[in-house]
Amino acid sequence: MKAKYALRALATLALHGPGQLQARRIAQDAGVPGKFLEAILVDLRNAGLVESRRGTQGGHRLARDPESITLGEVVRVVDGPIAPIRCASITAYRPCEDCPDPGRCAVRLLMGEVRTAMSAVVDHRSLAQFARDSARLAAPLSPAGPAEEAPWIPASP
Repeated sequence: MKAKYALRALATLALHGPGQLQARRIAQDAGVPGKFLEAILVDLRNAGLVESRRGTQGGHRLARDPESITLGEVVRVVDGPIAPIRCASITAYRPCEDCPDPGRCAVRLLMGEVRTAMSAVVDHRSLAQFARDSARLAAPLSPAGPAEEAPWIPASP
């Protein structure tokens, strides 16, 4: 849930442009619980993805161009490594306690393939692309109806 909410919040900021948005507005527009959003914004700010300013004129905005932020970066900031299990992680590798030989473990090899496939998607999709897809999918359906639309297929960059 944390990565899902972080992606929604960042897409909201990306679509808003260079101006600041208050957390209350981000939560409302992104459909994220306010208290949960505050914790996520702290993680994103600490990672250098969001800038925050306090006060009545304060708010949050992206710290970098949304084209330069990958979804993989966001997921790793809020959820940690992409790998489904630690022994398949590149950045946070830890062997399983019950595994006699990690180099010959079929589960580790399979989960390594899963990690690679997931990374291939999230590390090559920018926040800007995700924000455009989010806006496109939130738009009203065409008069032809949902049968002719394929909302799960991302738009080309």
